[in-house]
This record gives sequence, C-alpha cells and structure tokens, in this order.
Amino acid sequence: MIRSLYIRVVLTFLVSVIAGTIISFFMSTWIFEDKLNENAQINLRNFGQDVVQIYKTLPLREAESFVSKMKQLDSYYIRMYDATGQFQSYGKLNGHKLAPVTEERLKKVLNGGVVQDNPNGIASVLLGLPVKTEMGTKAMFLETLSPPSSSFVVKFASIFATCSLIAGSLIILVASIYLVRPIKKLTRATKRIAAGDFNVKLNIKQTGELGTLARSFEEMMQDLQQLEQMRREFVTNVSHEVQSPLTSISGYAQALKQVNLSEHERSRYLEIIIAEAKRMSKMSDNLLKLSMLESQSQQPRLSTLSLDEQIRRVIVTLQPQWSARRIHFELDLQPVKVVADHDQLNQVWTNILSNGIKFSEDDGVIHVSMEQDVKNVTVRISDSGIGIALEDQKRIFERFFKADRSHSRKYDGSGMGLAIVKQIISLHQGDIRVESEPDQGTTFIVTLPITPPTDS
Repeated sequence: MIRSLYIRVVLTFLVSVIAGTIISFFMSTWIFEDKLNENAQINLRNFGQDVVQIYKTLPLREAESFVSKMKQLDSYYIRMYDATGQFQSYGKLNGHKLAPVTEERLKKVLNGGVVQDNPNGIASVLLGLPVKTEMGTKAMFLETLSPPSSSFVVKFASIFATCSLIAGSLIILVASIYLVRPIKKLTRATKRIAAGDFNVKLNIKQTGELGTLARSFEEMMQDLQQLEQMRREFVTNVSHEVQSPLTSISGYAQALKQVNLSEHERSRYLEIIIAEAKRMSKMSDNLLKLSMLESQSQQPRLSTLSLDEQIRRVIVTLQPQWSARRIHFELDLQPVKVVADHDQLNQVWTNILSNGIKFSEDDGVIHVSMEQDVKNVTVRISDSGIGIALEDQKRIFERFFKADRSHSRKYDGSGMGLAIVKQIISLHQGDIRVESEPDQGTTFIVTLPITPPTDS
C-alpha cells in the first residue's frame, strides 16, 4: 500500500497521462483515417489523369519511356493491362503487397469504366483508369505504395505522445510538491498540537479545498486551545475550592485537640467543621450532577407540569432565605402547561432565585413574570442586587466562575449553579440569557418550548 500522498499523486497523474495519450493516439488515427484516404485518393487520381494525358499526347513507346522515368513512381505503382490480360508494370514494390486485379475490375476499365477501392485499408489505394493508345484501349491500375500523409501522422502522433508524457511528468513532479506542501504543514501542526503546543500558524493562503481544510483546522486549534485553558482553570478552581474547606477543617480539628477549650469554643469549631464538610459535599454533588448533564447520561424525564405553580412552590420553599432579609416578590404569572423534567426545572428556578436573593440588598424586590406564545414560554426573573459587569456576563455560565470577585468572601457559593442551569435548559432545547448593569440589578430570561421537539 502506497502511504505517501506525493507518490500517489505522481503515479495517478502518470497513469492518467499514459492512458490518455494512448487513447488520444488511436482516436486521432481513427478520426483522420477518412481524411487520409480522401487525400490519398485525390493525389492518386491526379497522378493517374496526368499519366492518361501523357499516353494521349505521346506515341506509345515514348509515353512508356517517359512514364518509366517519372519520380512519382517512388510512391505509386502502375500496371498497364491489354485486352489479353497481359500487363506491364512501372515502379518498385519494396516489399509492398499488391492488390489483386480481378477479371471483373479489368473488364470494367477496358470498357471505359473507372475503379477506385481501398483493398488494404489506409495504407493502399487502388485506382483503375482506361487509357486510349494507338494500339487500342488499355487498363491502367495505379496503387499507392506508402502514403506520405499516413506515415507523417503516425510519426507526428508518436512524437507528440512521447513529448506530452515527458512534459506532463515533469510538470506534475513540480506541481505535486506545492500540492502536498500544505498537507505536510497540517501534519506537522497536528503533531505539535498533540504535544500540547497550540501556538501554531499554518500560513496557508489557498482558497480551494485545502484552504477550507486549513481554516477548519485553525478553528479546531482555537477550540482545543480554549478547551485546554478551560481544563486548566477547572483544575485550578477545583483545587482552590477544595483546599479552602480542607484548610478550615484541618485547622479547627487541630484546635479541638487543645484541652483548655471551653464548651462554647469547642461547639463553634465543630459547627465550622460540619459546615465546611457540607460545603465540600455539596460541591461534589454539583460536580457529579453537572458531569451527568453534560454527558447526557441523565436524560430529561418528560411530563406535563404547571410552570407557574412550580415557580410559586420554589419561592415558598426559599421563604426562610428571603423573609429573613425582608425581600419581597412581585409575580406576574399566568397558567402555563409545559412538557419538561419536573426535578430538573425545579433546580433551574431554585438556582436562579437563590442567586437573586443572595445578591439583592435587604428590603429588595424580585420580579418574576411570564409570557407565552404559540411555541414557547419566556420567564423573566429580575432582582435589584449588585449586578454583573459586562465582561463577566459572557462567562457566568462557566463552572466555578464567580462574577462577584470583590465580594467573594461575603457571598458564599461554588460557582456551579448557573452552569447547571445552562445545561438543563440546553437539554430542554431552550435558551437562557442575562441582562445586567453593575449596581442596577440583574435579569435572567429563560425561554422554553412548551413541547420540546423530538429527535427524528
């Protein structure tokens, strides 16, 4: 098996050129065969008429002497028959096989007729003409020995085929180098990317299929670079999120070993250890849940549910959080039935509303409204909290990303809630977007199909 693309390109071209040249040669010969025959017949007829004219003009012996010395006899052979069937020939055969002169042909010419035939194909033309002499009518048969036009075409076609093969081979040898060069660049770039080096520039300017391939490769390289960056950030974030509670647990566990601790301090340290352990457990659960959602191993269990009633129930469930800070809800909900996974959507409203409560000021207001059209339902959840900077809005759905970096200690959380929300809504073939300004509050807009389209 030939593995080199360069060799395959060259061999493919050579086979194509050779086959095409051979086919062209035979087709050219076949196409021009009739034309060659026609030219040969015209030349032979003109020569025959000249010979007839000589016999008409000169006495028989002088005419025979003149004809025997004609230069045209290198290409033509003459047989002069009398009424008895005896003939006299002029010219040299040089191995040429003469066409037979049948009795029928002879009689036809002696009676004043003309015979014209190609008994041996393109290489021979036989012409019979009556010649009137002082000794009576004779039958003259002229035959071409080696048509110059035929041999010239064959020779020319052979030279042309050889030259085209050589020239074409040289051209493809050079052209294939430029053809294969971009592919070699892609191969080297692939090896560098596999080694972890994403700073690769192809510099392929072609606009054809190879150019399209190069552009796609560069896009893939950028995506891989982003994925690698996300992977590194993920590892860093996980390490940070795990290290913080572990440090607290380890520190307070060491403090518990002190014998002179009061019961109040001992109890407070134990509560901190339990809270940090719960925090790690919750983060682990969220990671597992997000991983299952992204791998689509946990497909939505669809059922018909009342969306407005579900949102109200979630708000009631979160009452301890918002009532402690005197946060009020303004609801504009209408009865809407949707086909969705009840538990997954419950997680969506819980995460979004919890964020709204967490980042709102005390005595704040959260607005929840709903609009429905023929195919979709849109839920808008707006708070009056700290808002999100524009540069952070593009990343808030990434795992572990926290937009409140300056308030990271004030607001607890792992930064995975909105990533889970985004994934659940994507599984329901919906959409979520955010509108926010710093210190002006945040609005999450969730659009869900009333009935998710089924895969066909």
